[in-house]
Amino acid sequence: MQLKRKFDAGEFAVLAEMEPPKGVDVSTMVTHAKRVKGEVDAFVVPEMSNAVMRMSSLGGAVILQSKGMETVIQLNCRDRNRIALQADLLAAFGCGITNVMAVTGEDPSYGDHFQARSVYDIDLLGLLGAIKGLQEGKDMAGIELSGTPEFLVGSTVNAGAKGKSPELVIEEMNKEIEAGVQFFISPPLFDLSAIESFTKRVDVKKANIIPTVLLLKSLGMARYIMRNVEDVYVPDSLVDRIRKSPDKVRECTLIASEMVSLLKNEGFSGVHIATLGWENKLPEILERI
Repeated sequence: MQLKRKFDAGEFAVLAEMEPPKGVDVSTMVTHAKRVKGEVDAFVVPEMSNAVMRMSSLGGAVILQSKGMETVIQLNCRDRNRIALQADLLAAFGCGITNVMAVTGEDPSYGDHFQARSVYDIDLLGLLGAIKGLQEGKDMAGIELSGTPEFLVGSTVNAGAKGKSPELVIEEMNKEIEAGVQFFISPPLFDLSAIESFTKRVDVKKANIIPTVLLLKSLGMARYIMRNVEDVYVPDSLVDRIRKSPDKVRECTLIASEMVSLLKNEGFSGVHIATLGWENKLPEILERI
């Protein structure tokens, strides 16, 4: 439980997203994870992010755990009812997975199976309550368990949300803390000023706030996020920096490395590095820190 140990000790934790395959060939995922095994404290395995069907978070995490790598599985309210969610939690702990992250899940209309029906049997707080109940030895029907799991529980926090006051964001975060959440991963962050109103009101170390550092792949991607992704702020200066660079991919990698170092120096509990299919760039990002 390297991740929990780091949080308990107040040390900077490095998480890296490792997307499972759309298929059964896990060789690339395993190879990329092994290359940074000693530098990443835990791999976050997304649960069909953007509602795109692929190997489940639990399946991908079990594979990485079997190779000696710590993982964080995601559970979302979109795809399973309360029975299946609890079953997956018990299966995860039985397979040695002790870190879980509760998420709502994007609407299927955004993904590749747009005709799929959402489940949403329970909401996010309901899922957190289910996790807490299992850790107290009972399922959601009040029936006692044979053996009790013990999880490090995470969730998300939209620290730079537009159109929502920081007080409301913090109020929602506090409800999740009461429900058992021990760390929070934020959306991609490219400029600390974007979450300044939030960080002035929250002890980012005590609450274990983990900003996401997203590896930009191109100038076009930076411009697209700047214009179309509402709660992610990309400053003009960063776009201009990429535009002027003769090696734009290298510049994007350097920007990610600098952001990780900045967040560490600013006292955050850790960082979540997301490379969106460019997991081969993780060593380059990490070696500069």
